[in-house]
Amino acid sequence: MTITELDRFGSGPAPAGDGLAVRAEGLVKTFGEQRAVDGIDLAVRPGEIFGVLGPNGAGKTTTLRMLATLLKIDAGRAEIFGVDVAREPHVIRQLVGVTGQYASVDENLTARENLWLFGRLQGIASPRAKRIATELLGQFALEEAADKPIAQFSGGMRRRLDLAASLITRPPLIFLDEPTTGLDPRTRGQMWETIRALVAGGCTVLLTTQYLDEADQLADRIAVIDQGRKVAEGTPDELKTMVGNSTLHLLLADPAVVPDAVAVVRRVLGTEPVLSPEQGRLNVALDQADLAADVLIALRTTGIAIASVSVAKPSLDEVFLALTGHGTEEKEEDK
Repeated sequence: MTITELDRFGSGPAPAGDGLAVRAEGLVKTFGEQRAVDGIDLAVRPGEIFGVLGPNGAGKTTTLRMLATLLKIDAGRAEIFGVDVAREPHVIRQLVGVTGQYASVDENLTARENLWLFGRLQGIASPRAKRIATELLGQFALEEAADKPIAQFSGGMRRRLDLAASLITRPPLIFLDEPTTGLDPRTRGQMWETIRALVAGGCTVLLTTQYLDEADQLADRIAVIDQGRKVAEGTPDELKTMVGNSTLHLLLADPAVVPDAVAVVRRVLGTEPVLSPEQGRLNVALDQADLAADVLIALRTTGIAIASVSVAKPSLDEVFLALTGHGTEEKEEDK
C-alpha cells in the first residue's frame, strides 16, 4: 500500500482558508519570567516541508506545541488551513498529526496493539482500526515486528511506529518535532525517505530540527529561530547566499594570531569573518571565489601562517554562525 492510498482513511479535504497550511502571526509564549517564544511569524504552504531550525532552547518545540493546541497561545494568533487555533482547537486536532521528540507508544503493548489502540482512541471502529494498523505496519516496514512488545524495538523502529500512529486518521498536516533525534545515520536516512514520501502523497510537513544537514536535505523553506525569535527565513540556497557566494575556510597555524588575521580580512575585503567554534579557524564570506587569493596573499605578507585552506559553497552551519554567533548545539533543552 502506498501513502497516497491512506487518503481514504481521512475525514475529507482540509478547509480552504487563505491557501496556507499554517499561518502564525506574532506568537508569544512565556513561562514565568522567560519569554520562550517572542513574536514568531510563520507561513507554511500546502505540500511543502517547512523546517524550523534552531538550537535546543530556541523555542522550536514550544512553537509547535502552540500550533498543535498542546499549549495555550499567550499572544498573537495562528490558523491551520484557515481554522483559528485558539477558537477551534477541536477542529485543529482533526487536521494535524503530531510526532514528538520521544515515542509516545505503550511499551507493554505490541506494535499492532498500539496502532489499534490509537485508532480506537480517535473514534475508529475496531475492525477498521485493525485494518488500518495492518496497512500502516506494512507501509513502515514493521510487519515482522508487528506482534513484538515495543520494549524490544530499536530507536529507529520506535520512531517509525510513532510516525505511523500520527497517520491513522490521515491528517493533511504533520508536525514532526526533531523526528531523528538519537538515531544512527542509516536510520536517519530511512526516516528522511519516509518524510519525503509523506509529502509526495499529499501531506504538508512542519519539521523542527537542530540538525543543519537535516534541514538542508529535507526542507523546501527554513525559518531560523534563536532565543525565541525568528532571525531569518528562506530556501536553503537563499539562506546560504546571505553569507556570500563562496566561503574561504582558514585554519591558522597559531590560534593566537586570530585577531591579526581578522584585521587582515577587514582590510582586504571590508567584511567581518565568522569565527568557528574550532580554535584558530575562520570562515570568510566571498562574493567571488577568486577574492580568496587576495586574502591569502595579504596573510602571507603579514607573516600569518596557515595550516589548511579551502574554498567551498556556504553551508547552513556558516549561515547559523553568522546569524546567531553560536552553533545549534550550544543551548539548554527546549521547552
